[in-house]
Parts: sequence; structure tokens; C-alpha cells
Amino acid sequence: MTTVAARIREATVVLGDRSDDARYPDPAAWWRVPGLLHELGPALADLFAGAEPTVVLGPESRGCLLGPLVALALGVGFVEVRKNRGPVFDSDAWRTRTSAPDYRDRHLTLGFRRRLVGSGDRVLLVDDWIETGGQARCVQDLVADAEATWLGVAVIVDGLRRNEERRRLTVRSLVNVREL
Repeated sequence: MTTVAARIREATVVLGDRSDDARYPDPAAWWRVPGLLHELGPALADLFAGAEPTVVLGPESRGCLLGPLVALALGVGFVEVRKNRGPVFDSDAWRTRTSAPDYRDRHLTLGFRRRLVGSGDRVLLVDDWIETGGQARCVQDLVADAEATWLGVAVIVDGLRRNEERRRLTVRSLVNVREL
């Protein structure tokens, strides 16, 4: 039986060729493989088996695809973390913070509606990839601002270069970037 990690490796397409300065894995094909798509939510949820999250957070854009799959597997709700967006009305209260530079060297304003995450929540962040940890640290700070409990980050691919960042954020992954 093929593992989810093996199916991820099989479905990943590497873009670029010998004439390009850089090559990078493109995760878009993961969504096209029905069996893999079906397995991603439960596989990511299993990374935090026993942690008992009460809510899953997922950043735009791919975290908003994966997060609901994980939330369904866990039987909990989902909250989207928006990038560079905020309240539409005065009564639309948001928690926001500006991130450290991300993998594209951008500072993003990340946030979610205040009423959706509170002090009794146990929060799991879900995304497809973690490279620098900048966005995850920002969300971790937002969770602390909400006086909720941070459980960690479940990702498909871990591209972090430093173990201390992995430990600080409690990152668990299905595959390491070196495996792709």
C-alpha cells in the first residue's frame, strides 16, 4: 500500500529546467489526484493525534483549501487567516498583525475575525508548505493575542532550515522538502 507521503512525492511536479536559475516543486498537482486529495485532511490531522484542537486555522490561499479538509477529519470548525485584508464594517472586529518577511521577502498583514477564536480554543494551523516560518509565527502571535492555546502547524511540506524554528512552532509534516 502506498503511503500518503509517497503519493505526494509522485504527484509533485518540479518546475524549471537546467537553464533556469532555480527549480521549485509545484504543489498544484496534489489537488488533481482524487485519492490523494481525499487522504490529505486525515493525514494532516493524524500529525496531531491526541492534541484535541477545537479549531483549525488556514492562511490564504492553500491553507484555506487544506484547512477545511483537516477540520472535517477532526470534527471541528475552520477559520480562514486572511492576508492584507481587514474589517469591512466598523462592527467587523479583526485581530491583525504584520508578519516577518515570508519566503518572497514580503511583510503581510495577517488576521481573522475576533469572534471566531477565543480563550477556550486549542488552535491548529494548517498549510501546504512552510519555508521561513514568518507567517506561522505571525499566526502564533495572533492566537496568543486571542488568549487561545497554540498546538502547532501541520503542513504537507516542511522546508524550514532551522530546527529551533520547527520546535518553536511545533511543526509536523508529511514530507520534508529534501524528499521532493
